Amino acid sequence: MEFSVLAHVDVILGFAILILTIFYKFEVPPVLGFLVTGMLIGPHGLGILDSGQNMELNAELGIVFLLFTIGVDLSLRELWKMKKAVMAGGTLQLLFTTTLALIVCTWIGFSPATSIFIGFLISLSSTAIVLKVLQDRNEVYTPHGKTSLAILIYQDLAIVPLILITPVLAGSSVSFEGALPNIFFKGSLIILVFILSARFLVPWIFYHVGKTGSKQLFFVSVVFICLSAAVFTSSIGLSLALGAFLAGIVISGSQYSQQAMGNILPLKDMFMSFFFVSVGMLLDISYLFNHLPILILATITLIVIKIIAGVGVTSLLGFPLRTTLLTGLALAQVGEFSFVLSRLGMEYTLLTEETYQAFLAVSILTMGVTPFLISASYKPADFIVKKASSTAFGMKLVQGIYSESLDDEEQKEPQMKDHLIIAGFGFSGKTVSKAAKAAGIPYIILETNPEIVQKEKAKGEKIQYGDATFGAVQEHAGIKSARVLVTGISDAAITRKIVEKAKELNPSICIIAKVHDLQEMKRLNALGADEIIPEEYETSVEIFTRLLEKYLVPREDIEKMVNDVRANGYRRLRKLVVDTDIDSGFSIKDGLPGIDIQVLKVGKDSYFDGKTLADLGFRRKHGVTVLSVRRRSNMISTPAGDFILQANDACILLGKPGDLYNVRKFFESARR
Repeated sequence: MEFSVLAHVDVILGFAILILTIFYKFEVPPVLGFLVTGMLIGPHGLGILDSGQNMELNAELGIVFLLFTIGVDLSLRELWKMKKAVMAGGTLQLLFTTTLALIVCTWIGFSPATSIFIGFLISLSSTAIVLKVLQDRNEVYTPHGKTSLAILIYQDLAIVPLILITPVLAGSSVSFEGALPNIFFKGSLIILVFILSARFLVPWIFYHVGKTGSKQLFFVSVVFICLSAAVFTSSIGLSLALGAFLAGIVISGSQYSQQAMGNILPLKDMFMSFFFVSVGMLLDISYLFNHLPILILATITLIVIKIIAGVGVTSLLGFPLRTTLLTGLALAQVGEFSFVLSRLGMEYTLLTEETYQAFLAVSILTMGVTPFLISASYKPADFIVKKASSTAFGMKLVQGIYSESLDDEEQKEPQMKDHLIIAGFGFSGKTVSKAAKAAGIPYIILETNPEIVQKEKAKGEKIQYGDATFGAVQEHAGIKSARVLVTGISDAAITRKIVEKAKELNPSICIIAKVHDLQEMKRLNALGADEIIPEEYETSVEIFTRLLEKYLVPREDIEKMVNDVRANGYRRLRKLVVDTDIDSGFSIKDGLPGIDIQVLKVGKDSYFDGKTLADLGFRRKHGVTVLSVRRRSNMISTPAGDFILQANDACILLGKPGDLYNVRKFFESARR
């Protein structure tokens, strides 16, 4: 029996390695690779394995650990910041998609309950695939990336109530008269248990486990809490996944959340791979090929439904046309949680075997085309935006449904000259605006998120709603009379359009652009950007500066080297690894190896308290030098030998790490 289990796992891993290696070369997400692995080795493929009890257990554990990690990773504070996009966008997307699916499925001939359930299934999108593609394209923090992420977060959370709704949706035998008190009792019990656990039990367990310093014990404790919560909710008639999710929520609010996440991720990844393999094993490949034309038509219909729902929702949230199109296309697939829900639908006979096979086939097809659909979505989106902007009505659509009311407010903005235009009010935009305000530089901000615009306007910020890629928006911000334009937007394509349009309207304007990587520098330079700040470049410069400081290179030499790096580009930075000499003659090799600087405070009953520096003989007795002493708010530089140390004085010492460590005890110990 033990050998059969090991052989079972070994076959899965072996085929998964082979298939995922092939898929990696074509940049296909791993989720799809596991699904194909299951299809290949399952009973409907080569017949090497069947979906037996071991596979069911692994799949169930995969779901449990997935829900647990989502709960742990869920920051209620960050969720509150995105509440409009998460709650409004997610709710509307779920309702729109379910309604459209209900109409189509009822027309085909499905029952209302099954039609609604199918709507639930297809309303969920794949967080794993969408985030992987957006991360690869460095677009997670673009407007469409953040909007997609907000809706995906809601969908991940929505799986819990959908799991609870499914039994009610399935049965005419369900008595609401008896069910409501039962649900209320179970809900109250769960809330009470998890509140007490979050307040007392979990912190107590982790505190005492953490005191042991054992990583293995902490790992076992995390798994125990996860599985115990899952077993508890299952024992009162609810799902295992619900308990695991709530356990994750409990841990997320504690100081142990990151350590718990680090411990559980390997387990989650392993068992989730088994889950997707088990789903792939359930798909009948002969059914797929025998009904391929109908399944392709169903796949196209599903993608169209999800695009319509996604575009409609983001439009109602007030985002510009380009953001709505890219968001709708990004979410146009079936998600991994849909497989979890579909298995429950089979259990409650909401899906027949044939409908289930059709759903699996269509879901896998939508997942397969998603990376290519997202990559190919930008040119059509830009084409539609360009065509739409040719008319007055289209321009309103391009800018977003809130543009009219916000434009009315923007008319009140005074006309400025020689000012600064900031495109995008993210972290970079906020930093630049604060600097401009402190320096007394007149500025105006352009932002496409209407919620941010209204909130910042209420604070008195000089911000306008508008997409800076359009000439009309730039002209309204006074591009022709502005001196500098700063772009702090993460989307490389949008940045290029802003730069191109700005130079077209005002060739003399100075443009400072932030880019994510060095490859964008040539493109923006060709478009006329004057100063280009790559994030990778500045990070390297900062690391380089900290490195030189650690080797105690003089500050003026560091500044010369950094200026030289910035003047000559990234190639010079790499060259400095070999050629470290600079004009001053100072070299890293000529630094002070093995020397460190530390700050030590004189204790209240320290041996040094009340002694002069000459009496203590720091250099002679301890091998360290006192550079300066800070006494309260006063700094005494290069103190003389007759300087008397007092309790709470902070001494800045120079010396070898070993000598600094040895002298520490005299600062801390009592008088002898």
